[in-house]
Amino acid sequence: MPPLNSKDKLFQKKSTLNCRGNILSLRTPQVMGILNLTPDSFYPNSRLTSTAEAVKRAEAMLADGADILDIGGYSSRPGAADVSEQEELDRVIPAIEAIHAAFPEAIISIDTFRAGVAEGAINAGAAIVNDISGGSLDEEMFRTVAKLQVPYILMHMRGTPQTMATLTKYNDLVIDVLDELQEQLAKLAKLGVKDIILDPGFGFAKTTDQNFELLRRMDEFRILGLPVLAGMSRKSMVYKSLDIEQTDALTGTIVVNTIALMKGADILRVHDVKETKQTIQLYTKTLL
Repeated sequence: MPPLNSKDKLFQKKSTLNCRGNILSLRTPQVMGILNLTPDSFYPNSRLTSTAEAVKRAEAMLADGADILDIGGYSSRPGAADVSEQEELDRVIPAIEAIHAAFPEAIISIDTFRAGVAEGAINAGAAIVNDISGGSLDEEMFRTVAKLQVPYILMHMRGTPQTMATLTKYNDLVIDVLDELQEQLAKLAKLGVKDIILDPGFGFAKTTDQNFELLRRMDEFRILGLPVLAGMSRKSMVYKSLDIEQTDALTGTIVVNTIALMKGADILRVHDVKETKQTIQLYTKTLL
């Protein structure tokens, strides 16, 4: 292999994550399966109402090839109702404990913006913190992640799920998102957080047109040298653009995910694990 030149070094991304001693390789794109323990998630077919149902869905996703299971108890769809921290804990902790007991080798991510929920979930068996707010909604989140020393998914969002739709004004979308992420990265670096994944935040404080611009320019995030997660599964940017229902948005999701892979995505967060694994399998054939 020829030596790396300075440009190659600039864009060389971290290729592994230490998930509580379980090393996850990102040399091949990974699939994160969505487990929503909420009654109001935007995609009705993803809603789970009991721990037993969550374990069953987790088993199916792992059988289909999920590399990470992302468990959430707070709906982040635009305008979603707020729930208390205790209610969020009551939703996710029993499910995480049960899934970890049934599948101890499975890598579990907790989808939360609350430090207390993050810590409770890690103690229950989760190994990654997936924070939609990028540390902006709980000032204790960064210190908590630093203490726990687990991988942290830093997503870009403005405001809250209740207000983000009104905060879509940017001078240059990608440059502004990068700048706002870098501000948070500096804080994380100061605290010694080592494993960080970037999420551009599709659908969070972005219009449909902005979502597609973000997708078109996603390769620009390589400049930060960190793994990138793309979460577009069955979102409105897909189904509204095609004038279809969410239940019919699988094909559109596969298309945008394929583009994300071509633009450098390392993790795809999805509802449909089997189809996404097949997408990655075919995509990687083009890299041989």
